Amino acid sequence: MENIIDKIYNIIWSDALVYLCLLSGIYFTIRFRLPQLTQIREMIRLLFNGNSSEKGISSFQAFSLAISGRVGTGNIAGVATAIAMGGPGAVFWMWVIAFLGSASAIVEATLGQMYKEVNDGEYRGGPAFYILKGLKSKSFAWTFAIVTIISTGFLLPGVQSNSISTAIESAFQVSPGITGICIAGLLAVIIIGGVKRISTVAEYVVPFMAGAYILMALVIIGMNFGQIPSVIAMIVKAAFNLDATFGAIAGMAISWGVKRGIYSNEAGQGTAPHAAAAAEVSHPIKQGLVQGFSVYVDTMFVCTATALMILFTGQYNVENPEGGFIVQHLPSAEMGPAFTQKAVSHHFPAIGDAFVAIALALFAFTTIMAYYYIAETNISFIGRKKNKNWLIWVLRVLILGSVYLGCISTAKSAWTLGDIGVGLMAWLNLIAILLLHKKVLVIYEDYRDQQKAKQDPIFDNTKFKFPNMDLWSKKQSQ
Repeated sequence: MENIIDKIYNIIWSDALVYLCLLSGIYFTIRFRLPQLTQIREMIRLLFNGNSSEKGISSFQAFSLAISGRVGTGNIAGVATAIAMGGPGAVFWMWVIAFLGSASAIVEATLGQMYKEVNDGEYRGGPAFYILKGLKSKSFAWTFAIVTIISTGFLLPGVQSNSISTAIESAFQVSPGITGICIAGLLAVIIIGGVKRISTVAEYVVPFMAGAYILMALVIIGMNFGQIPSVIAMIVKAAFNLDATFGAIAGMAISWGVKRGIYSNEAGQGTAPHAAAAAEVSHPIKQGLVQGFSVYVDTMFVCTATALMILFTGQYNVENPEGGFIVQHLPSAEMGPAFTQKAVSHHFPAIGDAFVAIALALFAFTTIMAYYYIAETNISFIGRKKNKNWLIWVLRVLILGSVYLGCISTAKSAWTLGDIGVGLMAWLNLIAILLLHKKVLVIYEDYRDQQKAKQDPIFDNTKFKFPNMDLWSKKQSQ
C-alpha cells in the first residue's frame, strides 16, 4: 500500500505541477500588472473595512477564516521539512511562490465572490461553483467537489493532528491517543455550530496565535540580529547553487520550496476561495485583494519567522538524497516541529518545547476547522437540490475519525496523503482559474477605474452581463 501511495504521490507532484504553479503565478503577475505590489495599501485598508450580514461574514472574518486554513502545520513543521529536504535554499523558493502565488490568490478569491450563491441562508462559493457557472462543466465541477471533500475531509486533517500529537507528546509526554480524543471532542463542539461559529472562533484565535508566534520569532531574531546578513546570503546562495555545501540538492530546493510553499499558503490550491465567497463585500475584487494579502501574512511573516529561528540557531539537519546527511547539527531529531522546538529552546530552554507545541496546536486546530468548512461547502454544492443533512453528518464523523487516526499514525504517511490531496486540488483549480481569469481581468479594470475616480468600488453586473452571477445583477451596498 505504501508503494502505491508513493507512486500516486510522484505522479501528482511531478515537476509539471511545480512549473504550473510557478508559471501561473508569473502569468497572473504580468497580466494584472503586479497587483500584489501596486495594491498593498488597498489590501490593508480593505482588511478592516466592511461588516457582516445575515448571509455573509465580514472581510476580516473571511480573512481570519482563510488564514486559519493557510497558517497551520506548514508554517512550523512544513518549513522545517523544506529545510531538511531542500536545504536553506528552499526558503527562498517559498518566498518566490508566495509572491507569485499572491496574484493567483487574488484571481481565485475574486472568482469565488463572482459566482457565489445563497444556500441555507448563507453565502457559499468556491472552485466547484465557478467551474460549473463560469466554465459550464458539471463533470469538472463535481470532480473538484469530490476531490476536495476527500482531501479536506479525510486526507489533510490527519497531517495537522499528527503534528499536534507529535509536538504535544514531545513537550508534555501526553500519549497520541489521548491527544486525538481531546482534539476530536473540541472540534465536534465547534463544527456542529456551523460557519458562523467557525468564523467567530477563527476571528479571535487567529490574530492571537499568529501575533504571539511572530513576537517570539522577533525576540529571537533580535537576539541574533548580527547574523541576518549571513543567513539571508546562505539562503540565496543555496537557492541558486552558489553554495558548494548544498550543490547536490539545488533542484530539490526548488521542488520542496514550491511544494511546502503551496501547502503552507495554499495560493492557487482552491481552498481559500471558499472563505472568500462567504464575505459580504460590494465588489468581488475587494475580497480578492484581502486574500492576496493573506498569502503574505502566511509566508512572508510566519514561515519566514520559523525559517530564521531554525537557521539562526543551527537546529536543523539536511538530508542527502543518496543517504545520510549533507548537514547534521542534531544527533537525533525527526524533521518537522522538533526543529522549531529546539530552535526556541536554544534561547529559552524552560519554555521552548511547550511554546511551540501550543502554537502548533492552535495553528493546526484552526486549519482543521477551515478544512471542515471547505468540505461542508462542497457537500452543499453537490447536494444543493437534495436533502444533504445526512451527508454533512457523514462528513463530521469522517473528519473526526481522520483527526484521531492522524494522531496515532506515522508522520511520513500523514504528510504523503496530505500532499496528494493538496496536489490534486491544485491541478484542478489552476486549470480552472487559467481558463476563467479574463473575466476577473475585466472586473479588475472596473475596480481600478472606480479607484481612479475616487469612488468606493461597487460592482454592477448589469453593465457586463456575465451569466450565472445572479447575486451581482444589481448594485451591492456595502
